[in-house]
Formats: sequence, C-alpha cells, structure tokens
Amino acid sequence: MKNLKVHYFQHIAGEGFGSCYEYLKAKSAQISATEFFALPLDLNLEIEALPQVQDVDLLIIMGGTMSVNDEANFPWLKIEKRWIRRYLSEGKPAIGLCLGGQLIAHALGANVSRNPQQELGWTAVKQSAPVASCYFQPPSEIEVMQWHSETFEIPKGAVRLAENNTCTNQMYQIGENVLGFQFHPEITPKVLKDFIKNEEHEKQFSEQFKPQIEILKKSKKEQFEAGNMLLNSAIDYVLRGE
Repeated sequence: MKNLKVHYFQHIAGEGFGSCYEYLKAKSAQISATEFFALPLDLNLEIEALPQVQDVDLLIIMGGTMSVNDEANFPWLKIEKRWIRRYLSEGKPAIGLCLGGQLIAHALGANVSRNPQQELGWTAVKQSAPVASCYFQPPSEIEVMQWHSETFEIPKGAVRLAENNTCTNQMYQIGENVLGFQFHPEITPKVLKDFIKNEEHEKQFSEQFKPQIEILKKSKKEQFEAGNMLLNSAIDYVLRGE
C-alpha cells in the first residue's frame, strides 16, 4: 500500500510502540499518535480533536494501566471509545493490544472486567479450536508476554482465536480487518524494561508476582521474536484489502 497512514492511540508514557513501529517504518508508513496520557485530566476533549477517520489507514491501540471502565478518572476514555466506534463502522483496519483489545471490545458493547487471576509473565497461549481457515491463523501454541488484571468478553459477531487456562479470551477477530489481543505481541526488551520500572514504582500487581518480575528481568532476546512475528503477520492480514 502506498502512503500507508498509521495512527496509534497511546495511553501511558512508558508503553512505547514496540516492535511494530520498526516494521511499519520499513513499509514507509506515515506514523502519528494521539498521546492520551499527556492530556490534562480536566480537559473537555472533543471528538473533533482526534484525527479524521478517513485520514487513518490502520489504527493500533496500545495498552495502559487504567481500566476501560474508569471514565471518571480518565474522561477522555469516553471520547476515545466513541471515535473507535466511528472508525470501525467504516470497516477500516484496526489492531488492539491488551488495553487496546479491551477498548475495541468495550466500544462494541462487550463487557470488560476483572479476570479471575492476574496474569503477568511469559505464558503459553494456544489457538482456539476450531478456527476456520477464513480467519487469521495464530500458531497452535505460542509463548507470549502477559501483563493484565482485566480482560474482555468476545464482542458480538467476533470469533475467538486464542486462549489459555488463566484467561479464556486471549485473541479475537471481527470481520476481516480487526484483531484484538489480550497479551503483548509488540513487547521488546526496551519496552519490557519500561513496564518493569513502572511496576516497581506503581506496585499495581500483588506481592506474589515479585518472582515473575525477577524472571522477566532475565528474558532472552529470542523470547520476544515469536510475538513480534505474530504481530507483523496480523498487520499484514488486516491490511490485505487496503
């Protein structure tokens, strides 16, 4: 695709764009971002302040530490979800990562709530069976990086693509152009370092996860590659018709 215009929704300063940024730059994409974390919390954000839908060829919605339900503390969430609905109604490509996957699901009416267990660290995710050949095909099993306490229900009309025993809904597809992830395929060593630094400061996970944090500090470069390749494939998949 010529002159591919990619827009990110970013929710925390330390999240970063991860591996997909370099992949998209290699495609000569024009990349822009809305940095919601930089907005004053008392700002009465208008939807017109966000990009025009027709000016975005691919939307990537990043993760964050807030809940999609916390509009009282993060009032821009309401406008963000409204914009997402408008964007998706045009049938345009989108990918949601962790909070991003939750935001797409919630914007389309699905519930997002506390998962029975917090999930942090490298875990195995398996393809849901059966996934028809007409849908995006994740690996039969892949080790991915998890960092969440809430999760999404599968939106109406969507198909679940991946799962594990800790969190049933790990990935879904809507139509031919929208993929939502509960995990972090975009994670890189640098982004993980920022995650850990933020966690040690904010202490959002319980004390029982300290061993997992120490294990994550010793992550090897090869552990990141499978998720990064999966995300690259996902980007190519949702852009097929563009």
